[in-house]
Amino acid sequence: MPNAEPELGSPFARTVAERLATRLKMNVPGRGGPKLNRLIDRVNADDELYALWLAANVNAVERLGMTDHGPVHVKIVMNLAHKLLRLLTDQGVQPGIVTHYGMAREDAEIVVVLAALLHDVGMSIHRADHEGFSLFIAQQKLKELLAELYDLPTATVVRSEVLHAIIAHRSGGKPLTLEAGIVRVADALDMAKGRSRIPFAAGSTSIHSVSAAAIEAVHLEPGTEKPVRVRIEMSNSAGVFQLDQLFREKLAGSGLERYVELEADPVGDAEVRLVESFRL
Repeated sequence: MPNAEPELGSPFARTVAERLATRLKMNVPGRGGPKLNRLIDRVNADDELYALWLAANVNAVERLGMTDHGPVHVKIVMNLAHKLLRLLTDQGVQPGIVTHYGMAREDAEIVVVLAALLHDVGMSIHRADHEGFSLFIAQQKLKELLAELYDLPTATVVRSEVLHAIIAHRSGGKPLTLEAGIVRVADALDMAKGRSRIPFAAGSTSIHSVSAAAIEAVHLEPGTEKPVRVRIEMSNSAGVFQLDQLFREKLAGSGLERYVELEADPVGDAEVRLVESFRL
């Protein structure tokens, strides 16, 4: 059930100004082209976009007791998506915007970065069908963010590619481009224990919260049999649920199956006890 309305003085009763005071800046580690750098500058200057992330997280964490869907989540997904794209294109895998429109790899970076940043903004309205809500919120926001980067016809194509990647991240989504598949998989890879901290600390002992708490770290690196290896560090075998049930579902049908191998390693000699007892 949703959490009760927070009372004054509760940890959730913070004003918009108070929430903005701890604003998280977006950045893409490593090399970035001039177009991508200009985009990130525009994103960091956009108060409306940041407020949408805050509203999405209030609905997700404070009202529904779910995992993070705000600025931290979208930054992690953005960085994972950007790294996935780099690893794949370094191995000669072609993004859709390159194959079908003759554009550059930097333009594919723009698509995956924007789709990652905007994929959950619909949570600011409601959890149910949030992917669809994300589309009409993102439509206008993309026009603003792309206006100084491309001419109108090109910006229209890039916007369409971003919107496709957003809707294809939903359950049962069918990505038609490499970029959309990357965003879908990157979203699933934000599974480390930090994302489950709030619901788990609040006493949630569902398999979702316990398995997420078992994931210590997620690493992306060049693979041996496939272009990309996803290497997972686990403190408890409960983390297998995240991989077998959640990650497998997002990878299936993403178009990245033939490019990604997965390896899960236990951390330390003994499993960490996550739950003392469980009763119904």
